[in-house]
Amino acid sequence: MLSYRYPVIAREGWLWIALVAIPAGLVQYAFGWVALPLWLLVLLLLFLFRDPPRKVPASPLGIVSPVDGRVVAIATVHDDYLNRQALSITVKMGFTSVYSAHSPMEGKVVEQWLGVPRKVSDSKGEVATYAQWIQSDEGDDLVLVIEASSPLQRPQCYAQSGERIGQGQRCGFIRFGSQVEVLLPMGSRIEIAVGDRVRAGADIIATLVHAKATPPKPTAAGEVEAGEARQPKNRPGLSINSP
Repeated sequence: MLSYRYPVIAREGWLWIALVAIPAGLVQYAFGWVALPLWLLVLLLLFLFRDPPRKVPASPLGIVSPVDGRVVAIATVHDDYLNRQALSITVKMGFTSVYSAHSPMEGKVVEQWLGVPRKVSDSKGEVATYAQWIQSDEGDDLVLVIEASSPLQRPQCYAQSGERIGQGQRCGFIRFGSQVEVLLPMGSRIEIAVGDRVRAGADIIATLVHAKATPPKPTAAGEVEAGEARQPKNRPGLSINSP
């Protein structure tokens, strides 16, 4: 199982912050408050790379948002990865969103597709995408697709194929935001609407729906339908209680 401790500032941002903070300190030492713009940039980076912990809702069948952002599309689409019809929920991150990515559900990472060109829209054309197929213990298949329109947006994915991952668990990082699509089984119940703002690992965007087993129905004679064990009937020369 993937494990991660949550610092206040994401580890992925430490190098970026250091590359600005060290020169800021040197300029401060040599020239005083001339370094103020650099310190303001340090504060901006601290804000951008914040990594607050998230409380995962107690809903085993719930699908939590993988990223912070705004829901921009809900549709029925063809899932090219698993060759099926699927429900699609697209969340667009903002530049100031928290950049950590969280697993939408608990399960096993079956396969990953890294850097695969995919046409996402007529305006964008083809962009590199990073997709991850997660399968629950009940056999529900979910595909998480992350766009990378520029090299800076290339996601860091920490869960590898074959590993188990928990619902709402931190599983990656997307610098400076991107657009993320969640492909769900048909029949899942959508819990949000276009325009809603969602938080990664905390807000439920959909719920998996499992068919309930139908209990056996009694017949007119008081027996149960086929599939349940029946008591033998009395016949001449045979007693139910006979050895």
